[in-house]
Amino acid sequence: MKILMTADTIGGVWTYALELAGELHHQGVEVTLATMGDPLRSRQRRDAHAIPSLTLCESTYKLEWMDDPWHDVQEAGDWLLYLEDTVRPDVVHLNGYVHAALPFKAPVMITAHSCVVSWWQAVKKCSPPDSWNAYAHAVRKGIEAADMVVAPTRAMLNTIIANYGSPTRSQVVPNGRRLDVTGTSPKWPFIISAGRLWDEAKNVRLLEEVASRLPWPVWLAGETMLTQSQPFRRRNVNLLGPLPFPELARWLDRAAIYALPARYEPFGLSVVEAALCGCALVLGDIESLREVWGQAALYVSPDDRDGLAATLQGLIDDPERCHHQGRIARERALKFTPERMAGAYLALYRRLAASRAGVQEAACAS
Repeated sequence: MKILMTADTIGGVWTYALELAGELHHQGVEVTLATMGDPLRSRQRRDAHAIPSLTLCESTYKLEWMDDPWHDVQEAGDWLLYLEDTVRPDVVHLNGYVHAALPFKAPVMITAHSCVVSWWQAVKKCSPPDSWNAYAHAVRKGIEAADMVVAPTRAMLNTIIANYGSPTRSQVVPNGRRLDVTGTSPKWPFIISAGRLWDEAKNVRLLEEVASRLPWPVWLAGETMLTQSQPFRRRNVNLLGPLPFPELARWLDRAAIYALPARYEPFGLSVVEAALCGCALVLGDIESLREVWGQAALYVSPDDRDGLAATLQGLIDDPERCHHQGRIARERALKFTPERMAGAYLALYRRLAASRAGVQEAACAS
């Protein structure tokens, strides 16, 4: 089986795409990965080339959620149609929305990782401004045209349906992650958070605001991209900057607590990574994170500064409870395997390919 897949080089979608492609390789599936967004870093390119059955096709076309992207979106669409003619995939798997409306010959799957409209609703508590109307319209057209829409949580799928209407077919497939860690390393007394620190959805600002009230230091890994009016200058906050993942994994393996009081997180691969390393989890009390983590995490309202401080202090004051929370978080995270994820996607690919073949046979017979 051959899959033409798109990938955003920015953020968790890249990690997801490589985990999926790597596991599909073991299932005999060839993936052509078409990248858009920022140019690939040498480390990303090296990781992609390590998957024998993956063919990398690079571009720097703007993504649909970027400022004034529409010329690039059209150019990228022409490129994807050319790649389909060249690769002749059984399924086109898009990790975006708008290109699903293109006249692909193969069946089209969308994976809904996030979207601008639901981001605004969760973070700003309102609909996005009218300047995003073209985006919302193009996303709706893509979802309507897709043969299948997949989301990593039921919460995200419900959000897609509420904002854009019901897809033709839909499925929830949780993301998967594998780390070469045991989760049993001795823990050091510090709190860590990681990701796009500039993204209001992550709500790292709340953690930064309570850090001075805590006896343990807070370490933040990731790009800040903060303006001068939003510096991290509070006591007890330490910036690690963007780290290569092996180095970040070493920090997670030592951290006792991982805190992400998110306002919006459709799945949260960084949380899975922290849990695999045995960190106790303190997360934003939102539907998607409760769906993923159940009783394996502690939750605080994204607006509750005192609640976040009290929850973190409670774990600091009770080492046995902190250790217990890290253990049950790891047990939960071990269920989100790449094998499970790839098996679910492969079943959907086969279903879509068989469905399209059936339609073509019926057309020929008539």
